[in-house]
Amino acid sequence: MEFQMLLFKVGTALSMDNVKALAFLCTDILKYKKESVKSANDLFSRLVEQDHLSDERRHLLTELLRTIQRHDLVREFHLSDGETTTTSLISTYRKLLYNLSEELTEEDSNDVKFLLKDELPRKILEGNSSLLEVFLRMEQMDFLADDNLNKLEIIIQHVCPRLMVLIAQFKAQQESSFTTLDFSTEASSSASYLCSDTLGLDSQGNRTLPEGHHQTSTKSRALGTYSMTQAKRGICVIINNFLFPLPGLKDRVGTGVDEQCLSDVFKWLGFGVEVHADCTSEKMLSVMGELGKRDHSRMDCVVCCVLSHGLEGRVYGVDSHTVEIRDLKEPLNALNCPTLAEKPKLFFIQACQGKKEQRAVYIQADGNEPSLVCDALKESIPAEADFLMSMATVPSFASFRDTKRGTWFIQSLCKNLIELVPRGLDLLSILTKVNDDVSLQTKHEGEKKQMPQQASTLRKNVVFPVPETPSPRLPSV
Repeated sequence: MEFQMLLFKVGTALSMDNVKALAFLCTDILKYKKESVKSANDLFSRLVEQDHLSDERRHLLTELLRTIQRHDLVREFHLSDGETTTTSLISTYRKLLYNLSEELTEEDSNDVKFLLKDELPRKILEGNSSLLEVFLRMEQMDFLADDNLNKLEIIIQHVCPRLMVLIAQFKAQQESSFTTLDFSTEASSSASYLCSDTLGLDSQGNRTLPEGHHQTSTKSRALGTYSMTQAKRGICVIINNFLFPLPGLKDRVGTGVDEQCLSDVFKWLGFGVEVHADCTSEKMLSVMGELGKRDHSRMDCVVCCVLSHGLEGRVYGVDSHTVEIRDLKEPLNALNCPTLAEKPKLFFIQACQGKKEQRAVYIQADGNEPSLVCDALKESIPAEADFLMSMATVPSFASFRDTKRGTWFIQSLCKNLIELVPRGLDLLSILTKVNDDVSLQTKHEGEKKQMPQQASTLRKNVVFPVPETPSPRLPSV
């Protein structure tokens, strides 16, 4: 009864257009043909009957609502609480068609129907038929499928060429799904080669970085490098949450040092830096949503730094409410922000992922009580291409913040960017050095360590051009 009431309340909050969109996204799941969905209750009942949705398995409902941008309902009904699965039931092909329909204007839709005048029945092209209904009819007549996008590409190319990047992104993801295993095997077998070639080994086998080193390895060159040729490198957003007025979360003393260092370093690298201080959960979502709506066509990439307390899978706003990391990055994916397609989207998250209380005079765990605080990423690998998620620590462990000098992770990141960008190293190699540096630090009050973690769907190397201006000076250690 309780779960049915939840579905009823969600359905009541959905518009009919929302319901039609959800039904379209579920086409491959339900495999219905002539029998159309009449209402949200009708759709939810079918999903329950076919065992795709239950009180124990709510992830499909969460994914559907996120896809149609109803994040408000996800938060209102706490649908992401306790999620443990990252498996998507909705095909990327179905999401592509939905996003195309959302991007095309009413005038564009009429142009699409006009170009299909000789292909589809008059009934579907006249009246108020939506683009989703047009796509379904194209599928029924074998004009459209996940492996047959030719006719769709021709139409989009003529009607709205800027959306071709969405189709190109989908096709690239399809191709990569067949090569992931081979790539992983090659990456594993070349690990020792990359360590010895990029960082170098001295006669005792210790890692070194040769002075004046400018070349990447042969295997690194084969991966290609993201373009870094624009006059403006991109936007760097820094969300810095310091003051937590409500009981339960302490003020993050020392975070101002991290903010200043990040600001100085990314300005030096050519980014336009925007700082948002003490953001509520809603403000964080608003900042990222607004960032995703901008035109990034004349920029090379985008950077987002989040400094806050965290829970596993989330970060805290200063109102003590949490935000899912995936909801922060979603506005920047290729479907929602076409001008960032095929460009690197770099996230640096300073927050705990652990539950143990950290005690210190100057150094403290970047979190709170044992049952409350951990960090911000439950998904290890983002689904979208060209993302880098660089976390201060691995799951289940705390990260450390010196109240006078900033956090171990952010300070090491800034220091190594300054030292290694001029030497021509790619970003993942620099972050490997950050991993090493942070892992060697020890909190004096007991043997407490920290290990950062990167999750990447980057397809090429990120190599920042060497700045012509002098590097910024960081606080002395």
